[in-house]
Amino acid sequence: MGKLREVLNDMDGGNCALPLALEAMGERWSFMILRAAFNGVHHFEEFQQELNIARNILSNRLSRLVDHGIMAREVMTEDRRKVRYQLTQKGIELLPAMIALRQWGEKWGAGVPSTPVLVDARDEQPIGPVTLTAHDGRVIGYKELLWKHRAELQPLGQARARADGALAPVAAE
Repeated sequence: MGKLREVLNDMDGGNCALPLALEAMGERWSFMILRAAFNGVHHFEEFQQELNIARNILSNRLSRLVDHGIMAREVMTEDRRKVRYQLTQKGIELLPAMIALRQWGEKWGAGVPSTPVLVDARDEQPIGPVTLTAHDGRVIGYKELLWKHRAELQPLGQARARADGALAPVAAE
């Protein structure tokens, strides 16, 4: 991916958001709680029963997800002993990452498609694979990527010189 690299020992997220995202999500149980939330689970007892998770671990992970703004905690007005956990917009925006991990697991882990299958509500057909796309919508792969300093980025529409001296193609707008 070119000669420029990320600062790989940047664990506080000063130059890369990945360490911050991993800090927020933690580990396996956080992802399993999120999966349950995406499947309509909202209450502590439901999470515990559905996931078969120890109460202390569930309490810790829910608190962490709430602290990071991924889930919201709401005390129910009709029964103040009951609490509802709801995905926030920040949490909902983790869906593509969750789907990408599931698709990766189907391909490299289980080797078989999961069931039930996630489908498009409009035509009820299975969703496609999560992919990387360029600014113009082209699907791109690992070998088509390189790192650039933010200051080196050119406005869209201006030709960019590649390392070999040729001009990189610029899509018409």
